[in-house]
Amino acid sequence: MARARTERISFAKIPEVLPLPNLLDVQHESFKWFLERGLKEIFEEISPIEDFTSTLALELTDHRFEEPATSIEEAKERDSNFSRPLFVTARFMNKQTGEIKEQQVFLGDFPMMTPNGTFIINGTERVVVSQLVRSPGVYFDETPDKTSDKDLFSAKVIPGRGAWLEFDIDKKGTLGVRVDRKRRQLVSTFLRALDYAQSDEDIVALFDGAPVIRETVEKDTTEDREEALLDLYRKLRPGELTTIESARSLVNTLFYNPKRYDLTRVGRYKLNQKFGRESGDLENIDHYRAKSLGLLSQQDILDTIKYLIALYEGKPGYSADDIDHFGNRRVRTVGELIQNQIRVGLTRLERVVRERMTTQDPEAITPQSLINIRPVVASIKEFFGTSQLSQFMDQPNPLAGLTHRRRLSALGPGGLSRERAGFEVRDVHSSHYGRMCPIETPEGPNIGLIGSLASYAKVNRFGFIETPYRRVVDGRVTTKIDYLTATEEERYVIAQANAALREDGNFASDRVLVRSKGGEVDYVSSKDVDYMDVSPKQVVSVATSLIPFLEHDDANRALMGSNMQRQAVPLLRAEAPLVGTGVEDRVAFDSGDVIIAPEDGEVAEVTGDKIVLKQGNKRVDFPLKKFVRSNQGTSLNQKPLVKEGDMVKKGQVVADGPSTQDGELALGKNLLVAFMPWRGHNYEDAIVISERLVKEDILTSIHIEEYEIEARDTKLGAEEITRDIPNVAEEALRDLDEEGIIRIGAEVGPGDYLVGKVTPKGETELTPEERLLRAIFGEKAREVRDMSLKVPHGETGKAIDVKVFRRDNGDELPPGMNELVRVYVAQSRKIAEGDKLAGRHGNKGVIAKILPEEDMPFLVDGTPVDIVLSPLGVPSRMNLGQVLETHLGWAAARGWTPFEGTTRAARGAKPWTRVATPVFDGAREDEISKVLEHSFPSADGEALIDLDGKAILYDGRNGEPFDSPITVGYIYILKLLHLVDDKIHARSTGPYSMITQQPLGGKAQFGGQRFGEMEVWALEAYGAAYALQELLTIKSDDVRGR
Repeated sequence: MARARTERISFAKIPEVLPLPNLLDVQHESFKWFLERGLKEIFEEISPIEDFTSTLALELTDHRFEEPATSIEEAKERDSNFSRPLFVTARFMNKQTGEIKEQQVFLGDFPMMTPNGTFIINGTERVVVSQLVRSPGVYFDETPDKTSDKDLFSAKVIPGRGAWLEFDIDKKGTLGVRVDRKRRQLVSTFLRALDYAQSDEDIVALFDGAPVIRETVEKDTTEDREEALLDLYRKLRPGELTTIESARSLVNTLFYNPKRYDLTRVGRYKLNQKFGRESGDLENIDHYRAKSLGLLSQQDILDTIKYLIALYEGKPGYSADDIDHFGNRRVRTVGELIQNQIRVGLTRLERVVRERMTTQDPEAITPQSLINIRPVVASIKEFFGTSQLSQFMDQPNPLAGLTHRRRLSALGPGGLSRERAGFEVRDVHSSHYGRMCPIETPEGPNIGLIGSLASYAKVNRFGFIETPYRRVVDGRVTTKIDYLTATEEERYVIAQANAALREDGNFASDRVLVRSKGGEVDYVSSKDVDYMDVSPKQVVSVATSLIPFLEHDDANRALMGSNMQRQAVPLLRAEAPLVGTGVEDRVAFDSGDVIIAPEDGEVAEVTGDKIVLKQGNKRVDFPLKKFVRSNQGTSLNQKPLVKEGDMVKKGQVVADGPSTQDGELALGKNLLVAFMPWRGHNYEDAIVISERLVKEDILTSIHIEEYEIEARDTKLGAEEITRDIPNVAEEALRDLDEEGIIRIGAEVGPGDYLVGKVTPKGETELTPEERLLRAIFGEKAREVRDMSLKVPHGETGKAIDVKVFRRDNGDELPPGMNELVRVYVAQSRKIAEGDKLAGRHGNKGVIAKILPEEDMPFLVDGTPVDIVLSPLGVPSRMNLGQVLETHLGWAAARGWTPFEGTTRAARGAKPWTRVATPVFDGAREDEISKVLEHSFPSADGEALIDLDGKAILYDGRNGEPFDSPITVGYIYILKLLHLVDDKIHARSTGPYSMITQQPLGGKAQFGGQRFGEMEVWALEAYGAAYALQELLTIKSDDVRGR
């Protein structure tokens, strides 16, 4: 049998009633909808395209995709897209002659989603992030007036696309309307123009004689529809010639043209919900179009005005809306974002088709001659290549990639901008519960604008986020699970997941702590409870649910912990955490970085780079990724977990990926930690580590850099990739093969040749000396310049792979390019002073000193600790989770004997047992005391650690015990992507800016350090005149002096 994964011993008290859903569903489901329904809807929307006389028409129907031209791996290698050709049936009709021509038309290559929820665009892996936007619908607002003590009331009808309608009641008590953010006018004028009523009495009667309407009608100067239309037109198009015809057609196009105005199904659903109407079958697009549900009806406008008046008059049951509530914000997922983009492309195409219909001879027209696919292809390319929501995938480790695909962003086209977003939008809202994580969000200008989907959340057909609840009937919790949106949830009384239950599913107590209907927390009778949370971790995102003892950490530090786990680099040997939360296996499984058996079968063959499974009578090959460069330069490497002859079950992990061990996420290492100051070297979050971590490659990671060079055609002739480079010693070219390309396995350092290339040089006038030498030796010096690819300054490593693309070999290359060579250089980076380490609780620091093992503090049995952290980093940061993890980590490493208790942990554990302490349902302090009390002693029968988790430590330098006992235990430590080798930088002379003649800035430009205004003051203060003079002259922009 295959090696069984070691079972995690859990401290959970709440049974798992609902497993985590597939974590990538938000991407897959949306793209699947787009392929099955989204594309079809757009073609139906745009068809038929008619010319201006409506005699010629073009219909686009029945789209289909052909097989992809390249595989995912080939697309990455060739810098192309992973896509499938899209064809549509185009039918051209001439209504005069009754002639119909039909053709299959190619509409461009369409990027496809990979099984991992990403897209391959120009050879790089990209993610389309879901966008949080304000939902279309009707919104009522109440704001206090700054000048008077009155409240101002307004209502906005926001369509999916089209003109906004804003109604408001001003200080004087008149009801006005703004169309499309233009000048305000009276509602009565607007109603007359739309022909809802003509006389003043009729208008007042529409609203049951409300005083506000009377006040408004009195101020109104228009008498009939024509005057009202002209008045409306003047306000909408000031300065234009007004005619009754143009006014009528403007009103028609603004509100009654489905191409110009569409509430969308979501908008119709929200509008009906607000006014308490039934929505019916909005899923059926034909029903939606036939009933013109996308347009505003007379009833919609009147209901909006009536609601606004009732709100103004303070009637009970009418309330203003909260725009930050998740019932009013929806998610535009991948499918919808692509659909919107294609709509833009097809609208441009429509314009081209119309123009061509009028200019071409109707007899000669074919569908192909009408259609120009360029606008469609361009809009798709523009979206995937440059949209703010199509992002370069973040993949230093599997968790980072998974989180990126589950991200929710309020930025992007149609969303907010960083500058305009205030505090309210960014703040945690009660409706985020179970939908968006309150913890995981970036620090800095994007805080609160970018979030992460909660663990169990899913997006419904309207784009609202739903979260699951267990149904409660008469005080008994059933197994029935309902997904509720934020609006639906408010109607119910909901208990927490940790409410105590009896065996039969009834609440253990008559009074249960709940979130009541008003949103307040309260105790109610168990009979009044409608729903109960599914799991304690449904509040937080996947990354946050990986933090053990999250409930003991301050939110600010938990935020840093969630974010820093995404920056952990995959280590040489992955090691799963001793103290986990039980979610580790699901994260690895869904990230797509491990290989999973699709069916039951037998392992037929295992080598370093592939696994072959025998399923029935067919053999399936699974190639393994070996040291592939990720987007962030970390190494993606897969290792088999099975042996030949093993039987595997469907869904079993057969190969580990980067940062996974036995199919569990393994971002860091379990290290023995002591919390104590060490001669001031770990002052202010600095860290002291043992040399053992360097010698035994415990925190070593592999990083891969990609270098490329191309040979082009130039005006002076073709560039050439060759080993024959003028005036270069043979020694410098010793690692190049006969074609001038580095051999695989060669060690390279700064300035070494990777690929030799020469470029033709313009004819130059020879000096007399050169002419003499030419005459004597007959040597025609080659007129070429050395333009070879060399290793950049400060980089070293080993060449691990070379890819060569040549036009002669039939490889597709851009025009003008004859050859392209890519060299991959890998370097193994041991841990060094200046590298950044972090725990999972936001406890981060930089290594200040690496001590020999013999100098590290050691335990009674002589075990030196691996890492010394400053105890001052804990109390003020209030992330006590790290201390509890230290204690439990020690117990897990030692193992413990059974003790009294109900959890699985009470049955005892062997040394180095992995434990799980799920968020909000983990090990309590008394349980940790018990496992410490029952933990196995050392080899000589001595308990190394007291019941309070402290040990007597001895100074490694003199063997003396330290004054007081010190907290010692195992913490899971991550090595982050901020590596000192990438940051260290020095310059003596280098490039200067063309304009200012001052040195450039930054490591990438090999620039200098800026000696700014305040630094000048410092030298002035010390009177260092000569130092200051050279800094401001020859080291800056004194061109002659330097």
